[in-house]
Amino acid sequence: MQPTAPQALSTLSGFETYAIPRSEALARLRLRLGGRRREIRQSFESGALDGMQAARALSDMIDELLVGLAAYAGLPDDPQQMTFSLCATGGYGVGLLAPFSDVDLLFLTEDTPSEALLEKIEYVLYTLWDLGLQVGHATRSIAQCLEAASDATICTTLLDLRPIYGSRALAGELSQALHRELQGERLEKFVEARLVERGRRHHKYGDTPYLVEPNIKEGGGGLRDLQALNWIGNALLGRDSGTSPGPDQPNRLQGLAASCLQLGHLTARETYRAHKIWRFFWTVRLHLHYTAGRAEERLTFDMQPIIGARMGYANHGRQRGVERFMRHYYLMARSVMQLTSVLQPTMLLQLQNHLHATTPRYLPGPEGFHLLNGRLTAMTSELFSNTPLNLFRLLAVASKYQLPLHPNAVQHLIRQERHIAELRGNPEAAELFLDLLCAPARIPPAQLPSASADNKTGESPHADVAAPDRKGAEPLAARPLVGTLHRHEENFWLPLLNETGLLARFLPDWSRVMGQTQIDGYHIYTVDEHIIEGVRVLRQLEIGRMADEIPVAYTLARNLQGRRALYVAALIHDIGKGRGRDHSQLGSELAVTICAQLHLTPEETDTVSWLILHHLLLSHTAFSRDIDDPQTILDLADIIQSPERLRLLLLLTIADVRAVGPRGWNTWKATLLHRLYTRLADVLEGGQQTREDDQRVAEARAQVARALRPATSETEIGQFLKLGGPGYWLGFDAHTHVRHAHLTLAQLQHPNESGIRVDLHPLPSRGITELTVLCPDRPGVFSLIAKALAICGTSISDARIYTLSNGMALDTFWIQDQHGEAFEERAHLERLEAKIIQLLSAQNPEGGQAGPYPPLSDEDALEIAPDQTAALRRLGNVQVPSRVLIDNEASDKFTVVEVNGRDRPHLLFELTATLKREGVHISSAHVTTYGLRAVDVFYLHDAHGRKITAPAQIARLRESLLRVLTGPAA
Repeated sequence: MQPTAPQALSTLSGFETYAIPRSEALARLRLRLGGRRREIRQSFESGALDGMQAARALSDMIDELLVGLAAYAGLPDDPQQMTFSLCATGGYGVGLLAPFSDVDLLFLTEDTPSEALLEKIEYVLYTLWDLGLQVGHATRSIAQCLEAASDATICTTLLDLRPIYGSRALAGELSQALHRELQGERLEKFVEARLVERGRRHHKYGDTPYLVEPNIKEGGGGLRDLQALNWIGNALLGRDSGTSPGPDQPNRLQGLAASCLQLGHLTARETYRAHKIWRFFWTVRLHLHYTAGRAEERLTFDMQPIIGARMGYANHGRQRGVERFMRHYYLMARSVMQLTSVLQPTMLLQLQNHLHATTPRYLPGPEGFHLLNGRLTAMTSELFSNTPLNLFRLLAVASKYQLPLHPNAVQHLIRQERHIAELRGNPEAAELFLDLLCAPARIPPAQLPSASADNKTGESPHADVAAPDRKGAEPLAARPLVGTLHRHEENFWLPLLNETGLLARFLPDWSRVMGQTQIDGYHIYTVDEHIIEGVRVLRQLEIGRMADEIPVAYTLARNLQGRRALYVAALIHDIGKGRGRDHSQLGSELAVTICAQLHLTPEETDTVSWLILHHLLLSHTAFSRDIDDPQTILDLADIIQSPERLRLLLLLTIADVRAVGPRGWNTWKATLLHRLYTRLADVLEGGQQTREDDQRVAEARAQVARALRPATSETEIGQFLKLGGPGYWLGFDAHTHVRHAHLTLAQLQHPNESGIRVDLHPLPSRGITELTVLCPDRPGVFSLIAKALAICGTSISDARIYTLSNGMALDTFWIQDQHGEAFEERAHLERLEAKIIQLLSAQNPEGGQAGPYPPLSDEDALEIAPDQTAALRRLGNVQVPSRVLIDNEASDKFTVVEVNGRDRPHLLFELTATLKREGVHISSAHVTTYGLRAVDVFYLHDAHGRKITAPAQIARLRESLLRVLTGPAA
């Protein structure tokens, strides 16, 4: 029952039945509205109401307010006259309202409204705005509504039409007219528009529900997906004799189209699950609104522990409360995707049958399966419950014959997934599973078989099936479930295996990482989705999609000896996460059991276990170690030993890093990995030794000499060739040496007053800008340059520091902007150069001023981009442990110091300033950021060029660096 005016007035005491001045109405309503809001919030936060009940109470509160306000305004409320009706539409029309959601209203009139009626409508709207409500509104007649409903979005809002005040018959007439209009071709277009919109929405919000900061309303597996099922169901099947539902009707309570429940499209278990999902999401959404104090729909890192605690998720064993909460969220989102995959095909088949007066045409298909509209399926679910192996065979046949799955085949997989547990350890099932996992990507992707009966393309021996619809297009009911379980490329079965539940049933350890969140600001997916993305990257490597970034990977991927072992390693490389131990070590141990279940050979099992144990080795070394240090290469070669293992490990490393997210990979990282691979392959394949030798240095010098002739004199070439030691000549390529030569010779021939020269060389294809600074060497040069770069909002990816034989420092930095791209714009480059020269010129060795630039002022603040500020705020409560490791064994010549801690914009400057104060010199620096965690590695020596070995000095150095990591700035 909707509240009538007298009922509402009795509920909100103080309302009158006659029109009053708007100022008086505003004062009365504001008092009552504030009190009622507080009551609902207190009831919700105390647990007396769940999220859906509170949302309904908020909707009822607005209903009552509108009834009273309409009465104040003197709007017509004569049940005998169909002249006016005030209706709720959209989400508010369903009768559920979040605390800060828009209130969507339709002022429905029989004919064009009079000036007097429009004035009363304005009275209502201005009062609502003054009350602080966000109101979406329209004033239309029935004819105007039907005309506007040609827009699918407006049509959708009208499907949830609910009368609040005035003529209920007028609202009922609009609902009936709308459903009469939604027939035939127009109904089909409406449904297709909703499916297209859902696909676009999913793409906008990340194409997956498993983002670590999901949007609970618009993202995949969120509330909007459930609402989309309502809209399609209500459009297809109508709503209770064409009238709008009251507040107690099923779809308002349960969040599902009433027709879907009435017609038995869901099993009792699925219906129960759907109700549970609906209540869970509304509870999360209301907590999110109340906590944020605004219409916030994104579960950001700073919100997750708060919402989890409010919902009662406490720490349990090794798992924190927030992790348990988010895992539950992702499992619920997966259930929404499954629910969509169960309901949508049934509804669309019903639409097709209604439009064309046909019944589904099942035709014999390959190997005991059937075809429906040209897509592979089974006629009954008993085929899977009686013979669970058919769950894998269905996908294998689809892959073999290049047949797409029919959506109702996905229904069967979801509803029968529990039977897959019977296949654990089954050799035939293991073979089928491995074939599905390792199925190669197609080049180019194969065209889908035509649905036409006269198909002669030869794409598939079983594509010659059902007739097309009247337009020759594929029927809606046969199309893939856009934005649901079919969101990855053709012939890639791993997402489907995961989301249907088959993978967790078949490999029990997989269930431990399903929905497991990674709150580190680095990974953007849950663990299971990260793994799946990694396997997808491997497939892309094999077909050359990344050949322009790291060509050697494409070459290696085409000639693999241990392809099956690589794919299994990629599938389970993070299987040990979240269990309180080093996940690489634990995963390596678990791999032995999993490989036995999959019937891999002992050799393959050993390879998989080894790859998982060392899957971080190459990335850690390439991004945070000096790969030109011979000792580094020899140590890695001792661990890897085999050229084939090196090839497999490189491919697994690329897949792992690429799968982190868009910012996890760039061409600079590709360059580092390629350089490291080349050096290791050189040793493992018996080529040149990595230790500096005269031959390689001589070759490097000869290349530079040839490049400089004839524009440069032999005397000048000889001057440059004498400046660098062996480490310098082996640390750069010939092109960089030539740039250094021009910079150095320019200073020798035409010395400037400051003695400082800066060269900035953008490398956009590698996503990096190479910065070279030539200046008189003195302690603290690196720190000053780091400070200048921090001021300009620059991220340092790597650095090399060399002192030439003439006493000049030649420091090279590889830098990026705050979006992980190269600096290219002239204005940015000029500012960087000016700031570096300003800081270096402002201090001479005695501490005084020198050069034409004034010293840096206190007002010259460090730049922090808006997205960095937002990230710092969101991630403020996430704990990042601080650690300083000092190693004298990792390098022959230097002490290696690794600093781990929470990243912040000027951390590198503070660390290098500390090293300067401690009297140590930096030979090279390697800067890597993993979301919140900075890993900065420095190769150090003392004033005499020796390692730092005194225990007291090492202890003091560690303590000083830890103070930087944990001090007030942190």
